[in-house]
Amino acid sequence: MSATAMLPWQTAQWNSLAQRAERGSLPHALLLAGAEGLGKRAFAEAFVRARLCQHPHSGHACGHCKACALLQAGTHPDRMLVTFELNSEGKPRKEIVVEQIRLLSARLSMASQLGGWQIAVIDPADAMNPAAANALLKTLEEPTASSLIVLIADQPWRLPATIRSRCQRVDFAAPSREEAEAWLREQGVHDAKHALDAAGGNPGRALAFARGDELQRRESVAKDLLTLARGRASTYQIAHAWSADEPLARLEHAARLLHEVARARAEGATSPFDSWWDIGTLQAGFERVNRLRELLRGPLRSEPALIECLAAFGQAS
Repeated sequence: MSATAMLPWQTAQWNSLAQRAERGSLPHALLLAGAEGLGKRAFAEAFVRARLCQHPHSGHACGHCKACALLQAGTHPDRMLVTFELNSEGKPRKEIVVEQIRLLSARLSMASQLGGWQIAVIDPADAMNPAAANALLKTLEEPTASSLIVLIADQPWRLPATIRSRCQRVDFAAPSREEAEAWLREQGVHDAKHALDAAGGNPGRALAFARGDELQRRESVAKDLLTLARGRASTYQIAHAWSADEPLARLEHAARLLHEVARARAEGATSPFDSWWDIGTLQAGFERVNRLRELLRGPLRSEPALIECLAAFGQAS
């Protein structure tokens, strides 16, 4: 991430850390926190490269030295990444396990191979299981002089308070609507307002939605909810369709749509749902959908749970 490529809502965070790096006052652990889609991972990569670069320029990596070449090739010996590994069945795990953190701690206890920083990125840090978090805590309590651990978390509240308290937190928030819409238009998104509405004001996710099929999925969810409200749809068919195609994404769209309709109702605006659902039904539905989103992050089977969740919408109509 060069200075020209810096996302406009990241400038303050970058300048603050760059100044601390120049003064030699960086902490041994950073927690980059904020919703997915705000550029935390690109920010972290640029920051790591700048710290490991042998000839940084204006706080950024030069892109030409030996260290930059190793980073580009993914072979820099002092740059470590801890993320989801494959399980015994060859599928990505859903959590970061204690063995990974123990290996990282052992690596960080050794001297830097190129004589500078040793930097580890844990992503997503909020996916560490309790044993892994406890193992990391020991490393955070006894850092080595030239090590830096960067934790990236979309849901930082999932991290134990003991971990959060030992990191310098760097928060990333969505920019203003005006700034987000202007940035999206620069990326070639014509209907920036619609994309931002679908993404809850998050410009990175709005860009991904506009370039993929997420806006169409949102429209499909809105149509399904309306047919449920009118009593013209089979709960089983909709639950089956949602279960087979990104159920968590569909539930997120449902929650956001219900919230938008409830807010419009409170502000005196009208919507197609007005004849079918009152404000209490909308609020209860919003809470029910969000509870299910949380439950589906575990081993719960999606289709039976969706049937139960969606059936309540039909009963309320």
